[in-house]
Amino acid sequence: MNSRLTRALLIGTACLSVVSTASIQARQDAPAAAPAERVAALKQSLQQSHATLRKYEWIETTIISLKGEEKSRKQQRCFYGADGKVQKLPLAGAEPAAPDAERGRRGGGRVKERIVENKKDEIQQYMERAVGLVHQYVPPQPEAVEAAKKAGKIAVSAAPGGRASLQFKDFIKPGDMLGVEIDQATNALAGLFVNSYLDAPADVVSLNVEFRALADGTNYAAQTTLDAKAKNIRVVIQNSGYKPISQ
Repeated sequence: MNSRLTRALLIGTACLSVVSTASIQARQDAPAAAPAERVAALKQSLQQSHATLRKYEWIETTIISLKGEEKSRKQQRCFYGADGKVQKLPLAGAEPAAPDAERGRRGGGRVKERIVENKKDEIQQYMERAVGLVHQYVPPQPEAVEAAKKAGKIAVSAAPGGRASLQFKDFIKPGDMLGVEIDQATNALAGLFVNSYLDAPADVVSLNVEFRALADGTNYAAQTTLDAKAKNIRVVIQNSGYKPISQ
């Protein structure tokens, strides 16, 4: 009898332990706030980061690749101006001229050379527009977040690791989607991804952003990667070298 009782108690204790662990995990993964509260917390975090980053300057490195081959690399010193917008100053010698593989080929001729130049100009314009698209989404503007909330185009769900996931539909363009993961404990941005396009929905581009924190806890976008698969173009923007801005 004692042996059976002992086994029963052990089984009961094990079951309670499993239930307790599952309950703890559920509480960690479940959103702890309603969508409106999550949006408010996200806006506050963005505003705080924007305000704190105005005290810093940093180096922005933009790398553009076509079919896996690097075509350009540009570095700029960045800081916030008096108007609240990011100012960018090119660093001397940061963008070496890319070799022109098309010029000098035998059997070219003026017509072929003109076609090549037009194609290169078209690709260059597309690359520049892709870079511009990145800056429309990163970092998300609090006003756009509030507009999405008012339009009812937001969904909140649980994410692993104590995070909450927010999805914003039609954030910048009709049919696009901005996804944001925030740390439920600090409300800081932990990750961001975008499904969007340049000219038409078929011209799909994807965007993934890695966030890091400075020593004072300020959140910033460390690396942004945009892939335009239809054009075989990749744009990588890295932010580094943060330091208090020179007075």
